[in-house]
Amino acid sequence: MSYDNDERDFLPVCREDMLRRGWEQVDFVYICGDAYVDHSSFGAAIITRVLESHGYKIGFIAQPDWKDEESIKVFGMPRLGFLVSAGNMDSMVNHYTVSKKRRSSDAYTPGGVIGKRPDYATIVYCNLIRKVYKKVPIIIGGIEASLRRLAHYDYWSDKLKHSILVDSQADICIYGMGELSVVEIADALESGIDVSDITFVNGTVYRAKNLDSVYDAKTLPDFETMQNNKLEYAKSFYIQYCNTDSITASRLVEKYNDHLYVVQNPPARPLTQLEMDDVYALPYMRAYHPMYEKDGGVPALSEIKFSLTSNRGCFGGCSFCALTFHQGRIIQVRSHESIVDEAVTMTKDRDFKGYIHDVGGPTANFRHTSCEKQLTKGVCMNRQCLFPAPCKNLTVDHSDYIKLLRKLRKVPGVKKVFIRSGIRFDYCMCDADDTFIRELCEHHISGQLRVAPEHISDNVLTKMGKPSNDVYEKFLQRYKRINNKTGKQQFVVPYLMSSHPGSTMKEAIELAEYIRDLGYMPEQVQDFYPTPSTLSTCMYYTGLDPATMEKVYTPVSHHEKEMQRALIQYRNPDNYDLVKEALIKNGRTDLIGFGPKCLIPPRKISHNTGGKNFSSGKHKTVKNTTAYNNKGKHNSAGAGKRSSNNKSKSTKKGHKL
Repeated sequence: MSYDNDERDFLPVCREDMLRRGWEQVDFVYICGDAYVDHSSFGAAIITRVLESHGYKIGFIAQPDWKDEESIKVFGMPRLGFLVSAGNMDSMVNHYTVSKKRRSSDAYTPGGVIGKRPDYATIVYCNLIRKVYKKVPIIIGGIEASLRRLAHYDYWSDKLKHSILVDSQADICIYGMGELSVVEIADALESGIDVSDITFVNGTVYRAKNLDSVYDAKTLPDFETMQNNKLEYAKSFYIQYCNTDSITASRLVEKYNDHLYVVQNPPARPLTQLEMDDVYALPYMRAYHPMYEKDGGVPALSEIKFSLTSNRGCFGGCSFCALTFHQGRIIQVRSHESIVDEAVTMTKDRDFKGYIHDVGGPTANFRHTSCEKQLTKGVCMNRQCLFPAPCKNLTVDHSDYIKLLRKLRKVPGVKKVFIRSGIRFDYCMCDADDTFIRELCEHHISGQLRVAPEHISDNVLTKMGKPSNDVYEKFLQRYKRINNKTGKQQFVVPYLMSSHPGSTMKEAIELAEYIRDLGYMPEQVQDFYPTPSTLSTCMYYTGLDPATMEKVYTPVSHHEKEMQRALIQYRNPDNYDLVKEALIKNGRTDLIGFGPKCLIPPRKISHNTGGKNFSSGKHKTVKNTTAYNNKGKHNSAGAGKRSSNNKSKSTKKGHKL
């Protein structure tokens, strides 16, 4: 396989590429569960380019055939080791829906084809490597490894699983955003230190035969104890959750037997602004490898190619989100100059149409730490910045983000700058100044603003770590008032979630009634997905809130989850039987009838009868939209219209090795 001269800027993907560069051997072979996309929104691209900038020779093997040993022999034995990642998503989330049904496509694979990576990809790749190269150092990272670094509940097997280090036979696991850790490991290997002795790098986890050299560590419950007692796992997880800050975190130890311990070092420190700028200034090709052209390219790239990452980290603290566990709560930002320079580069792309699709990160409107003390003392271990109410020390200021957006709007060739990452409406409500919301409405949305109330029951919201429904309602009022002043008719797109821990059928029905009163049916509903290492997943598995050790009701049966989801989309005729069953079982037959407050009629209406809101030909589905006209009244007419530049994202930014 050969490529034109300008394509050699991609890292080598075959032996011929390596030899063309004059290399006889690579220093590291990077194995990835995703296709090779050299863009800064892909963790594999960042890690390999960072190592390259430090003088290391990298060979890239994307989506090797895990059933064929030859697939990992492309470059032969690397001089220093293998780096292994499942890709930008956990491989099980990539493969399966929340109902554990196989997905039909994979956005990170050429042509969107499913099945090009194995289940539990990191483990499978590592075991294949270990079979071929017995003693080669193996370093794992990425979101899959990061969230499975210690014992964890695995939703797909419905059991507690070992640390991924135990099952993969890897030597070191890098967790979090791994730029600093991977370079330190590479330098240690380069200096001749045996991989078994690299136990000192922050942001890493390693296996130990004993604890003779481990000091100042907190001991977690051992694996067998946690297997037999879910309470012990809840205790363990909360200790881990409280030790995710580089300043305050302790070293953690998890015992498997008398000769096997897993040791987690404290997290790596956040990157400085200069370091962030340097990472994003590396010579990315901003494209998928040309070998994928014949397959139609890699779908995930189209979602982020014209988006800008402005920050990392999140102090929002949603219980169902893994960001605290993976990226941490300290906000890391790029400079305005760095972001504007990337925007200028973007405008020179032949496919650029004038639209920057996003400027953000995990949360778009976070551009600084939540308070100044975090920079020296770290984040609070057992207190949140925004939940249950904003901390009195919270720094509320959108001015830097506003200035950044104004600069981007002035870049020649840019027609519009969208914000698609989502904003924290509760943080917006802490800001008495209307400037940000006004400019958001005037310049950065295309008729719709996505926010995430997730639910309307405070009982559920409390378990989600989200603000009360009252905060959301006040935000809607403010948004309406500002839109009225600007003369615009714009809509709110609320993300809603069914079956989250804490949601009984009572709360699910309450949410359905709320939707009834708004007058629309959301087309897109997110079922709670118990991904590894979130507070909500711990609740799901243990039935306990790990922060309080109080019991939490959790919908676990497939049928109950189907009913909760159906209630949110109660107008869909296909959901009639499930909705009716739910209402009868829960004593809410008052909602069955033809009155204005009823959810469904007493009998299923034929699709051909044009019955009330149940004829597929009569009812207009609205895509998760709450609309207001200029008079401030709820309005669903036209709410389903959506700009092509404001679609929901299918790819997550910031998953790094």
